[in-house]
Amino acid sequence: MEKSLLTAKATLPAYNRNRLTTRIVHLGFGAFHRAHQGVYADILAAEHNSDWGYCEINLIGGEQQIADLNRQDRLYTVAEMSAEAWRARVVGVVKEALHAQVDGFERVMDALCQPQVAIVSLTITEKGYCHSPATGELALDNPFIVADLQNPHQPKSAPGVIVAALAKRKAAGLNAFSVMSCDNMPENGHVTRNVVLAYARALDAELAQWIEQNVTFPSTMVDRIVPAVTAETLDKIERITGVRDPAGVACEPFRQWVIEDNFVAGRPEWEKAGAELVKDVVPFEEMKLRMLNGSHSFLAYLGYLAGYQHINDCMEDAHFRRAAHALMLNEQAPTLKVQGVDLANYANLLIERYSNPALRHRTWQIAMDGSQKLPQRWLDAIRWHRANGSRYELLTLGVAGWMRYVGGVDEQGAAIEVCDPLLDSIQHAVRASEEGDARVKALLGLKAIFGEDLAKEADFVAQVTEAYKLLLAKGAKATVAQYAQPRG
Repeated sequence: MEKSLLTAKATLPAYNRNRLTTRIVHLGFGAFHRAHQGVYADILAAEHNSDWGYCEINLIGGEQQIADLNRQDRLYTVAEMSAEAWRARVVGVVKEALHAQVDGFERVMDALCQPQVAIVSLTITEKGYCHSPATGELALDNPFIVADLQNPHQPKSAPGVIVAALAKRKAAGLNAFSVMSCDNMPENGHVTRNVVLAYARALDAELAQWIEQNVTFPSTMVDRIVPAVTAETLDKIERITGVRDPAGVACEPFRQWVIEDNFVAGRPEWEKAGAELVKDVVPFEEMKLRMLNGSHSFLAYLGYLAGYQHINDCMEDAHFRRAAHALMLNEQAPTLKVQGVDLANYANLLIERYSNPALRHRTWQIAMDGSQKLPQRWLDAIRWHRANGSRYELLTLGVAGWMRYVGGVDEQGAAIEVCDPLLDSIQHAVRASEEGDARVKALLGLKAIFGEDLAKEADFVAQVTEAYKLLLAKGAKATVAQYAQPRG
């Protein structure tokens, strides 16, 4: 028989798990949620007598995660990785765990319609919102949305499931819940509100009005580096805890959560576990998306092309390190509105976090879904620089690095496994264009990513083209070294 996680050499849930109530339903039981929001809830239960428990739901994929979790009494391990030591915690706040395609849609609806449910939270990645990243609006031609509108009583998308649950609560006379995105998107609460209301309007104007009047969509900024779980990760967790945990996850010690305090049916006292509750999250979101996520993407594409498998490998190259730091401080920080934050110190902390040799965060993993990430991580900042007449060479190098990466062939001629929801459109642009100027022009023509404006900006196009041709001629290492030189 498998050993219980309650025998692990770790911080264990010493609180009475039976007094927890399912008050949050979470869509997307992935590694980040386990290592971030789950830990905050566990600290509150352990140290502050909180009774806020979770129902975890996966809608599409992740069947094994839910099965593993249920098999071990809904316990899982979070290991914090530093160069000095790994420290483990067994999280005990999950009350229920369901998979829509295994347990059935009715079980999911029943969970969402429990009267005491106050919050539905989401970590479904940018593409799970079925929106256009360039506009933030619901993509009515998204295959999931098309299918859900034809069959709204058995939806598969997150917007469809949320609206179906709210419709059922309204019909039953139950209170609404708040919908809280914990994904890396600017104004993630506004995006969530946009897609939910647009989907509801396409179904039922009266329901959409009720949602608009009764549901809040607080924005959040979440931060913790959580590499994809590998077999090596699980082996290491087993070695330090003495118990095998297929649902285990490893992460850096640092964690941050900034939350817009806008909830219709109450919330946990997250501030007691270190979260910041504020009126406006957007400046913090922009800071994190541009300085952290923007530099992460820069390192992911150019680092992968240079042959660096992990972010900490990039940090061992002085030119990559200098370029990432300069991108943060010289090109991203000036675009921000956040007040009361020492951005130079923040940039130094990020470089230190990236250098953590225990994390082994794969460049390939960060490079996924670039079409969903570029608008908020780079392109909004580029538009700011163009409006303000300032320089942004490293941002254009990042765009060129993405273009070189999605070409699908690395510098040694090996195939790159490009993962992106717009892969068909990207591959069509690549196949239909000659290498060089024409390739840049074709990719800039993808309006779902670059909008209507950037392809018409001659100076921007020229800068991207120059960087792209340098990558072709010199390779990523030499090009980054050239761009990392101090500006004259």
